[in-house]
Amino acid sequence: MSSNQPNLLPLLQTLSTQLEGPLQVDRLTKTLYATDASVYREMPLAVAFPKSISDIKKLIRFAYDNGTSLIPRTAGTSLAGQCVGNGIVVDVSKNFTQILEFNKEERWVRVQPGVVRDELNRFLKSHGLFFSPITSTANRAMIGGMVGNNSSGTTSIVYGVTRDKVISLNTILSDGSEVVFGEITQDDFDRKCGQKDLEGQIYRQIFDELNNPENREEIHAQFPKKSIHRRNTGYAVDELLKAELFEGKEKFNFCKLLAGSEGTLAFTTEIKISLDPLPDPIEIVVAAHFISIHESMKSAQVAMKHPTTAVELMDKIILDCTKESIEYNKNRYFVEGDPMAILMIEFRGKTLEEAMSKGEALVADLKAAGYGYAYPIIEPAMVTSAWALRAAGLGLLGNIPGDPKAVACIEDTAVDIEDLADYIDELDETLKGFNQNPVHYAHAGAGEIHMRPILNLKKAEDVEEFYRISLASAKLVKKYQGSLSGEHGDGRVRAAFIPLMVGEKNYELLRRIKFTWDPKNIFNPGKIVDAAPMNKFLRYEPGMHTPDPETILDFSSVGGILRLAEKCNGSGDCRKLPGSGGTMCPSYMATRNEKDTVRGRANTLREFLTLDKKENIFDHPEIKESLDLCLSCKGCTAECPSNVDMASIKAEFLYQYQKTHGVPLRSKAFAYINELNELGSLVPGVANFFLNNSFTGGLMKSLLDVAPERNLPEISPVSLRKWYKKNYESLPGPAKPIKSVYFFVDEFTNHNDTQIGIKAISLLKKLGYEVKIVDHEESGRSALSKGLLPKAKKHAEANVRIFGKLINGNTPLIGIEPSAILSFRDEYPRIVGPELVEDAKKLKFHVKLIDEFLAQEAAAGHIKSESFTTKPQKIKLHGHCHQKALSSMIWTQKILTLPGNYTVETIPSGCCGMAGSFGYEAEHYEVSQQVGELVLFPAVRKAEADTLIAAPGTSCRHQIADGTGRKAKHPVEILWEALNV
Repeated sequence: MSSNQPNLLPLLQTLSTQLEGPLQVDRLTKTLYATDASVYREMPLAVAFPKSISDIKKLIRFAYDNGTSLIPRTAGTSLAGQCVGNGIVVDVSKNFTQILEFNKEERWVRVQPGVVRDELNRFLKSHGLFFSPITSTANRAMIGGMVGNNSSGTTSIVYGVTRDKVISLNTILSDGSEVVFGEITQDDFDRKCGQKDLEGQIYRQIFDELNNPENREEIHAQFPKKSIHRRNTGYAVDELLKAELFEGKEKFNFCKLLAGSEGTLAFTTEIKISLDPLPDPIEIVVAAHFISIHESMKSAQVAMKHPTTAVELMDKIILDCTKESIEYNKNRYFVEGDPMAILMIEFRGKTLEEAMSKGEALVADLKAAGYGYAYPIIEPAMVTSAWALRAAGLGLLGNIPGDPKAVACIEDTAVDIEDLADYIDELDETLKGFNQNPVHYAHAGAGEIHMRPILNLKKAEDVEEFYRISLASAKLVKKYQGSLSGEHGDGRVRAAFIPLMVGEKNYELLRRIKFTWDPKNIFNPGKIVDAAPMNKFLRYEPGMHTPDPETILDFSSVGGILRLAEKCNGSGDCRKLPGSGGTMCPSYMATRNEKDTVRGRANTLREFLTLDKKENIFDHPEIKESLDLCLSCKGCTAECPSNVDMASIKAEFLYQYQKTHGVPLRSKAFAYINELNELGSLVPGVANFFLNNSFTGGLMKSLLDVAPERNLPEISPVSLRKWYKKNYESLPGPAKPIKSVYFFVDEFTNHNDTQIGIKAISLLKKLGYEVKIVDHEESGRSALSKGLLPKAKKHAEANVRIFGKLINGNTPLIGIEPSAILSFRDEYPRIVGPELVEDAKKLKFHVKLIDEFLAQEAAAGHIKSESFTTKPQKIKLHGHCHQKALSSMIWTQKILTLPGNYTVETIPSGCCGMAGSFGYEAEHYEVSQQVGELVLFPAVRKAEADTLIAAPGTSCRHQIADGTGRKAKHPVEILWEALNV
C-alpha cells in the first residue's frame, strides 16, 4: 500500500520521541524485516518495537492519520508473506512476552502475543497441562502468530487447531479503541449491535451479512468441505455460522473470525487460550516405509482408523536432504533401504505395553492391506530425535544446491482424507506437465500436503511458472472442495486465488468485513483481500546477477559465499530460546534482536552483496554490524537445517572488509597471540607481572580495548614442547605401547594451559600409548576468528604437509583444545591451496579430539575401568561449541564415566559466551556475560562444592572462572587425577 505522503521521515522521527519502545528507520533494520520465511521481500517504512499498549495506539493513530499501514510480526516464520509489507512493521516479539494469568482448575492461560509456544508449555508442564497445537516451528513460534495464522501442527487430528483454543482476545481496533472479543450471549450480541461506535458497527455488519439466507447458502456451497478441519482460506465466516444466532448451538465469538485473519482486522495485545491435559506419557512412533507416495496416502486412511495422535509424511527428497546435514544425519537410524515415503504414526499410552500394542495393531493392518515394506517401531528414548528429523524438513529443503529451490506456493493444501491419495496423484500428474518432481511433506492424517515445486525465482520464466503452478493447484483444490490453505495462511502467496476458492460473492463479503473493521486499510493490507499478484515483490528480481566474489575460504560446494547465505530460507530456527537446548544462536538468545540471528545476518548479506555496487562489495558497515555479535560458535553449522555456516562467512567477511579498512590493532594482537606468547615465554615471570599488575595490565587492556573485568591468561613457566623434550622419556608407561599417537600442541595448551597438556600426555602414556610430538605450526584458530585468512592459510597448509605424511587410521593425531584440533576437520580442507585439498580431506578422518580417541579405545577394550578409582564423584559437564557442532559430547561423557562410580550430568548450555577473544573485547563483555547467564552460570552456581565442573575448552574454563568463581577442569585432568597410580 502506498503512503499518501511521499516523505514521512520527519513525522516518523517525531513519532519516535513519543514512543516508549524504539522506532527504527535505518537501512539495516528495515532490511532485516523486509522478508520472513516466504519468498517475498518488500522494504518497510520503519520498524517499531512497542513496549506498551499506549505505543500500539500511537502507531495506529499515526498510520490512520498518514495513510500508511501496520504489519504485525512475532517470530516472522510465516511462509506466505504475512509479515512483509511497505508500512511500519510492528514487532511484538521482544517486549510483549509475558504470561499474564493462569487458571489451572479452569484450564486456561492469558498471554501476550510474543510468548513462545514451547516456552509456554514449559511453564505449564508442572501443572499437567499444555497448549496443544504444535507446529514444526514450535520452539520459536509465538502465540500471536499462531492465532494470526490459525496454526495447527502434527496433533490437530486429536486436539484441533488454534482457532478451537482461543477463548478471548484483547484487541485494539483501527480507530484506537480497546475491545475484548469472546463468547457472548444473544442478549449481549444485541446490546453490542446497539452501540454507536466501531465495535457496534462490526457486530451489526456481521449480523446483517450472515442473517441473509442467500449469503449463508453461498458460504455452504463454496467454502471447503466441513470434514476438513484445517481450513484457512479467507475469513472463517463459515465458523461463525455455527453460532446460535444463525445455524448452530454455540455462543457467538468473534475470535473464530480473528483466528486466521493474519492481523488484517485488529491488533491483538492479549490472548486467552484453553489448555489440554498432558497426553499419555509413553510415546512410540511407527515409521512405516513405502515404495510410493500413493501407497503411503492409502495407508494414512488405514492409520486414521486407529487411535493415533499424529500421522506425518516425509518423502524421499526430504529424506535425502537429511543425509547432508551434520545434525540430522544422526537421526536417520530408523530408515531402512531407500523408501519413497515414510509415514510417522504416533501412538501414546500410559505404559509402554499399551502404546506398543496400538502400534503393533496398526502394523498388522498395514501388512494385511499389503501396504509398506518396513515398519520399525521407534521406542520412547529415541522418539524425540525421530521427530526432530521430520521437523527439520522445511529448513533442510534449503540445502538443495544452486539457485533452484523448493518454493512454498502450493505447500498448504488440505482435502478430505478420503480424497487425499487421488488428489495427490492428480496433482503429481499436473506437476509433471510443468516438468516438476515435487517435494511431499504432509500432515497426512489431516489431509494436508506440503508439496513444493523446485523453481529458480531468479529467472523470469520460473517466476511465471510460480504463478501458473499455483493457479493449477488452486483449480485442483477447488475441484475437491478443499482448502487452499490448511495452516500456513493466505498471506501474499494465496490471497489472489481466494475469489476462485470461495466464489466472487463470498469474496466480496470478505472485503466488506475487512473494510468495516478497517475502513482505512491500515492493518496488514494486501493479505487475504486486495492482494498484489502473487509473483510480484519477490526476494529476487528476475534476471538479477548473483555476485561471486573471489574468496580465501572455498565456498564452491554451495556456489559461492553469497549462495551460502541464500541457503537460509527464513525458517527462523536460529530464534529458539535457551530452554529449547542447543547452541544456535547465542547472541540472539542474549539480545532477542533479529539482527543477531543467523537469518538476520543472511538477509543482510543477501541484500547488500546483491543490490549495492562497490569496488569492494563487502565494504558495508551494515554487514559488519550484523556480524558483530556473531560468536563464531558454529552452532549454525550443525543446527541450522540449511547449514548456513555463519562462522565461515564472518571470517571471510572480516578479511574482505579489512582489505579496505585495515586490521585493527586488537585483532592483530589476538591473531598473533601465539607469537606474543612465544616472546613472553622467554621471561614468563616478567610477562605475567605486566599482564596481571593493575597498572600495566590496565594500560594493556585499555590500549587493546579489552574489558577491564577480565583476567588475562597467564603464560606458563615452561612451554609444553620444552617440558615434553625434557620429561617424556621418564614418564611411567608400559614397555610395549598399544599404539602410537601424534599429539597436537595447540597454541593455547603450549603456553597457557601447559599443565593440562602435561596431564594429557602423562595419561596417554600411563594408559599404554606412545605419544609423539613433532615440530608443527599453530592451528590458525585465532587468525581465522579475526579474518587474517592468509595467516591462517599458511598455518593450515604447513600442518597438512607435515601431518599428511605421518598420520593414518592406526596412528592418529589427537588434540585437547576443540577449537584448534577441529580446524583440521572444518576449515583446513576449505582454506588450503588446491594442490593440498585432497590431502586435507584425507587427513581430517584421522584427526581426533582426545575425548574421541579415549572413548573409542575404551570401546575396543584397550582402556578399562579398572585403571581408575572406584570412589564416587559427581561431575557437571559443559560442552565446547565446536565439539558439539563438529563432533559430539557423547565421547566426553563416556570417558568421564570410565571411573566406575563417576556420574556425569551434561549442562544443557549452549555457548559459554567467551568464544575465544569475543568475551575479552570491551564492547562485547556485557553480551558475553548475558550468554553465560542464560544456562551455564546458574547451573555452575547451583552445583555442590564437591561437584567437579568439566569443560574441554580453554575459553569456556576462563569464562566459568570469571563468571562464577569456580574452577573448571579439562576432562583429561579429571581422568589423570582418577588414575589408580
